[in-house]
This record gives sequence, structure tokens and C-alpha cells, in this order.
Amino acid sequence: MIDAAYVQRLARYNRWQNESLYEVADRLSDDERRRERGAFFGSIHATLSHLLWGDCMWMNRFSDVAKPPCGIAGSETLYSDWNGLKRERTAMDDKIVRWSDGIDPKWLASDLTWFSNAAQREVSKPMWTLVTHLFNHQTHHRGQVHAMLTQAGGKPGDTDLFLMPE
Repeated sequence: MIDAAYVQRLARYNRWQNESLYEVADRLSDDERRRERGAFFGSIHATLSHLLWGDCMWMNRFSDVAKPPCGIAGSETLYSDWNGLKRERTAMDDKIVRWSDGIDPKWLASDLTWFSNAAQREVSKPMWTLVTHLFNHQTHHRGQVHAMLTQAGGKPGDTDLFLMPE
């Protein structure tokens, strides 16, 4: 099982990595950010929109964050404005960090039961597993964005956890 220190470390890692990717993506034209690049969600912008949508979905289950107004099918277009996407990303990263600072070990050990639209059934899992999934999902899609930014000539920063600034 994970502990509060793990959650806090990965919340800060998430923010650090998002800052790095958005800084590089911000140097691209809107057309370049929206260019189809063969990733699951197609473009840099669409993948970043989906990633923020996913964070909102999980944080809605974990805290008082509002549930997104659409399902996964609308996740890549939910945040269509670049400046709005950046603003919402920063706000969500701050919420995740604040949430992580209040993690209760008993909460991590409890279970969550919800209806999963992805699985089309009710699912029950330990919170610590779902929190791990939140961070794994972030890392998975940020890896796709990193590759697309590199394709576009960008140079994202380090991704190694041990290199994260304190």
C-alpha cells in the first residue's frame, strides 16, 4: 500500500511535469498543438484536454472537485481554448497538491465503489489503488505529449523523479 508521502510526492511531480510540458507547448502555434500526430487522442491539445478531464473525474471521486460535464468521448474537446486549458491545468494541479497534503492513511486504506462508464459496470477498489491509477494515468498521457512535443521540435525538460526540484 502507498502512504501519504507517496501521494504528496507524486502530486508535486505531476505539477512539475505539467509546467514543463505546457511551457514547451506554449511556444508552438495553435495549429501545431492541434495537429494530428497519431496519438490515441490525436493531438497535443486534445491529449492535454483529456488528461485534465481525467484528473477532474478522479478528483471528483476523491474530493469536492466538480465532475466534468461530459464523458470520455468529449474529453479531448472539453477544454478547447488554449489559455483556458492552461489556466484550468494550473488550478487543478494546485488542487491536487492541496488535496495530497490532507491525505488520511485510513482514507487510503478504504474502498471506493462507483459505476465506471469505461467498464460499463459497478467497480469497487481500494483508494490507494485508485490514487496510484490517477498518477499512472497522468504519466501515461504526459509521455505521449512529451513524444509529440519532441516530434514538433520542442525540448521538454527532465522527467526523472529524482531530478525534481525540492
